[in-house]
Amino acid sequence: MAAPKRLHNGYEQDGDQPDDKRMRRLPSFSTVIREAMMQKHMHSLFMCLEPLLRRVVQEELQAGLMQSPRYIERLPETPPAERAAWKLAFRTPPQLPIFTGSKVEDEAGNPLEVILVDADTGSPATLPQAALRVEVVPVFGDFPPDGREDWSADEFQRNVVKEREGKRPLLTGDVSLTMRDGRATVGELQFTDNSSWVRCRKFRIAVRAVPGTVCDGARIQEAMTEAFMVRDHRGELYRKHYPPVLADDVWRLEKIGKEGAFHRKLRRNNVGTVQEFVRMLMVKPEELRAILGDGMTDRMWEATTNHAKTCGPDDKVYMHATPHGTIYVDSIFNIVRVDVGGVQWPLQVQQMNRGQTMMVQQMLLDAYEHRHSLQEAEAFMLHGHGHAANNVPLLQNAAAHVALPAPADTPLWFPNAAEMDFPVDDVVVPIPQANNSFAYQWPGQAFHMPG
Repeated sequence: MAAPKRLHNGYEQDGDQPDDKRMRRLPSFSTVIREAMMQKHMHSLFMCLEPLLRRVVQEELQAGLMQSPRYIERLPETPPAERAAWKLAFRTPPQLPIFTGSKVEDEAGNPLEVILVDADTGSPATLPQAALRVEVVPVFGDFPPDGREDWSADEFQRNVVKEREGKRPLLTGDVSLTMRDGRATVGELQFTDNSSWVRCRKFRIAVRAVPGTVCDGARIQEAMTEAFMVRDHRGELYRKHYPPVLADDVWRLEKIGKEGAFHRKLRRNNVGTVQEFVRMLMVKPEELRAILGDGMTDRMWEATTNHAKTCGPDDKVYMHATPHGTIYVDSIFNIVRVDVGGVQWPLQVQQMNRGQTMMVQQMLLDAYEHRHSLQEAEAFMLHGHGHAANNVPLLQNAAAHVALPAPADTPLWFPNAAEMDFPVDDVVVPIPQANNSFAYQWPGQAFHMPG
């Protein structure tokens, strides 16, 4: 018997088979395992997507039916809401923005407060019963529809937001309260999830009376805040501060993004905090504007500087001695006091002559250049010279100041300067003041400056 013919693919031909047939290649073990795993993964994926697809289809069908004229005609009329004798209300709205995991507070940074008011007059009211149990719940931001001010208890219940499957309750903290004397305080309240997954992308915080706890079954209308977005807590890391504080990073100011172009430019010029930004704004606004460059438009510059000016100084006063005298400034370089030759100079433009104005400006610039080595004037503060209200510079009592002679009678002397004459016609001399005014204009006059 002849030896079987060897095929080119490495398999031998079976003697019982015709010559034109070839043995089919069997799948390898790894191929079988890979196909089985792929089928298992696809099955798991379909199982996960099925609830989502069902919900999307159901919502779309419901929305389509709601818009159908036939469906609208068959809808039963909504019964009118029961007239409420009292209403719950928030004393002040919550502070925005709201982030997950962060404490919800009112606009003043205090806990939310709920009060009971008369439904007709809106004035504070109390119930005949001593205490009333209320609960805090989240509702959809698009409720009530069409801006209605009345709704039924059933409508309200249908719009209470339930947490997502597998998630914690949407609101945690003091969600069950006891109202006494017509008021209750929400001490702790946090959102555990953002609002991006609901249809309107917004929530409202609502407070309602616990059913069955009101005498005679009278209806109390629920309190609701305005609709707002709840952002993920990771966004809080980039939140702007209103108002900013001295130690804040400079990117906390409006129009300056963290690690953005403006932030990098300021950091390269040693302007890393809000305090450093405000100091340069008070003393060298043109230089600060040049650092930010043409990329910052006039509108952006106005928004950033207006935000920066809301940052108030602390209670510290610093002193800097120059060859001409001693200048006192606060933490953002508002001028507090100027002493020259043992005489306290006035700070009002009406009481300062041209020579005094120029000298004070020079002293302020010198203090700014030595801002990292300024001495805190503790003794000055202990003698009762504290900050006045509303950032008004200290020592502004005109009767307490001694006016110096005019520049024509008392020429200014600059050491190591050559004798020179220069005009000051229509010169604008900047003097930073607490009211954020930077310039005053003086009538023209020529000064003789001996060396």
